[in-house]
Amino acid sequence: MAKSIKTIGVMTSGGDSPGMNAAIRAVVRACAYYGIRCVGFYRGYQGMIEGDYTEMTARSVQNIISKGGTILKSARSEEFRTKKGREKAAAQLKEIEVDAMVLIGGDGTFTGGRIFSKEYEIPVIGVPGTIDNDIAGTNFTIGYDTALNTVVDAIDKIRDTASSHNRLFFVEVMGRDAGFIALNSGVGAGAEEILIPEEDLGLERLLESLKRSKRSGKSSSIVVVSEGDKTGKNVYELADYVTEHLPDYDVRVTVLGHMQRGGKPSCFDRTLASRLCVKAVELLLDGKENLMVGLVNNQVTTSEFDKDFKEGHGINKELLRISDILSV
Repeated sequence: MAKSIKTIGVMTSGGDSPGMNAAIRAVVRACAYYGIRCVGFYRGYQGMIEGDYTEMTARSVQNIISKGGTILKSARSEEFRTKKGREKAAAQLKEIEVDAMVLIGGDGTFTGGRIFSKEYEIPVIGVPGTIDNDIAGTNFTIGYDTALNTVVDAIDKIRDTASSHNRLFFVEVMGRDAGFIALNSGVGAGAEEILIPEEDLGLERLLESLKRSKRSGKSSSIVVVSEGDKTGKNVYELADYVTEHLPDYDVRVTVLGHMQRGGKPSCFDRTLASRLCVKAVELLLDGKENLMVGLVNNQVTTSEFDKDFKEGHGINKELLRISDILSV
């Protein structure tokens, strides 16, 4: 028999993503609606270990839905990876009478939550918040849409200067293990080439593509590179290689970096966060636990926590084919 839930804790962990504040707001206000106490932990698992928390009410989350980042802060905790660290966290939850947790984050957050829940029988529900969109069980993660819009806007601006000076720009975007941002923003921004970790297209193919662009009359080009791409050691090496073999190109590099994590969340991310987090609270109140909520075919769904959160969630290779067709 599921235990009665009187207090739900919420935290954000790992890399921040736009829409995390909307997610926190939805958890807190769903708790208020159902008459449940809500506690917010600062700095993810580290705050849980240290008992760094705040009581949260419907009014404490007003006007945060439009803000980027996370008011609860975010961090990665090496201490929580240890048995002793998790023991401290469990003791803190017991002391302040937290019965269940909503975990907003990515793969690392969920892995830690899965272990913690098994060891101490704490019901948890995971909500996918990461700009990388690399979590199985959902078509979209909170923050991904906003990051895409940020990247496309930046590439549009870079193309203006590329066209003005007849330059080739390599634009590096986030995605150490997954190419979702690079692939979708590259198609959306009309990039001539897109390089992602999942597909090592090779240096010779890159050169041939750029030569073809020159022959077709293009005076400038954009190559979008995911930071985890295997074509070269890094984006600067790629640029040097092209400069060496295609000296007619005036090559530049732009690394977008952490600007992709910031900014006001899009309407899509605000709505997604709201839908998923209300569901997360309702699942806990219904006695469900150890699940992740997601959005599949525009329906809120759940998937088991006992799995590889990245397994089976691959890129859409059809977009690579479309990119090749449209870059003529």
